[in-house]
Amino acid sequence: MSTAKFALFVDLENCGAKVATLNNILDKVKIRGDILLGKVYGYTDRFSDLKEVLLSNTFSVVPSIRHGISQKNNADILLVIDALEVAYTNPLIDSFCIVSGDSDYTPLVGKLKSMGKFVLGISRSEVASSIFINACNEFQFLESVSAVSGGKGSRQKQSKDEPLDDAALNKLMESILSEQSDEGEMYASELKGTLLRLRPDFNEKAFGCSTFGKLLNKLAAKFSTIRVKNDNYNVMVSLNQEAAEPAARKQLTAENWRAAFAEQLKRYKDDGFERINPSILKADIQAEYPDYSEKSIGFKRFSDVLKQLEKDRILKLEQDEQKNLLIRML
Repeated sequence: MSTAKFALFVDLENCGAKVATLNNILDKVKIRGDILLGKVYGYTDRFSDLKEVLLSNTFSVVPSIRHGISQKNNADILLVIDALEVAYTNPLIDSFCIVSGDSDYTPLVGKLKSMGKFVLGISRSEVASSIFINACNEFQFLESVSAVSGGKGSRQKQSKDEPLDDAALNKLMESILSEQSDEGEMYASELKGTLLRLRPDFNEKAFGCSTFGKLLNKLAAKFSTIRVKNDNYNVMVSLNQEAAEPAARKQLTAENWRAAFAEQLKRYKDDGFERINPSILKADIQAEYPDYSEKSIGFKRFSDVLKQLEKDRILKLEQDEQKNLLIRML
């Protein structure tokens, strides 16, 4: 399979401009392909914590110079101009990632798709326009773009300056396999290429193995969450679905559901999100507790659950300008 070649355009105001968040975005795109060009918009001195991430990923920066009320539109127009210029002048780039949920970018998405480009959209659920979401080939809510190094369903983040150990590497491979294909299966060479995009310092010899194939067999035997097989002289790697299913599934009950919801909301707040779309919360709860249903904890609808959590002062329900329901973390 050929590797996608991405141009990445980031609206810093939309993504919250935190180091961990930007790293998560980069990981999400790198799993899908190489980032040949990156550009951020709206940079000011208050985003100075991002310097190392931006420099190490060779981003170009468009500063924010405030002048009147048109600054936001100026940044939007610059992003559109830059994206179209890349689409017309750089034939190597076949995929675009736009980190913004503004519906104003929908015509840009349409033009890029008409030129045969793949468009990935990423945005905070609070500001994501349904028009923009539906226009993209693929869309990810920023709240769901968890750190790849933490593994699926985990918010634990490992600094990229820290060396990987066996457990962290195995979790990273699980995340790649779960996102890279519907079947959760890849050629070993593709898996190694993706690992190198995420961790350029990766080397199987650091794990005591002379070849990548030996490292895969070592991790498969140690953790039993990945499966390695030879297919016509090709080494294939996949998730071990039997091991992925825990023996005892976590359950939400009338006694523990409030604590589970409160813990999930705290994760959003710790990640820098002030408000989220209720669908994000429900999806993450269902991912953590596959057997979850409103009836199992004594409610008819998810909206009833939210109202009870508001009464318990665990969250606050609000509406945006379009009367869409949002959850504010307390």
